[in-house]
Amino acid sequence: MTLAGSFGTGQVFWSMLWLFLWIIWIWLLIVVFTDIFRSDDLSGWGKALWTIFVIVLPYLGVFVYLIARGHKMQQRAVHDAQAQDAAAREYIQSIASTSGAADELAKLADLRDRGVISQAEFDQAKAKTLTG
Repeated sequence: MTLAGSFGTGQVFWSMLWLFLWIIWIWLLIVVFTDIFRSDDLSGWGKALWTIFVIVLPYLGVFVYLIARGHKMQQRAVHDAQAQDAAAREYIQSIASTSGAADELAKLADLRDRGVISQAEFDQAKAKTLTG
């Protein structure tokens, strides 16, 4: 028989199950190591000890880390997400205010071109718009 013929449906299921479990394990290790090195409340020695513990006894190390510091992982994730959101909002507001200044300058140029304001008034308003 060929290899494909002896590789039954049950074997395919078990192989896929083990593959998915292995992928989840790798993902869990990456999350734990990332949290260890991002943690502000651990000293360098604490990070080194946790890293050694997870490398030497991987299953026990990861599960003990999740039990001992799992609640802090969630707090750090929420804090990081809030910081990223605040940075994104600040960036968007800075871009929006820049385009607001450009719109104001376009309006001033249009008023100057139509003769509603003089060149001196345009220059004064332009300086005010660009500085504030």
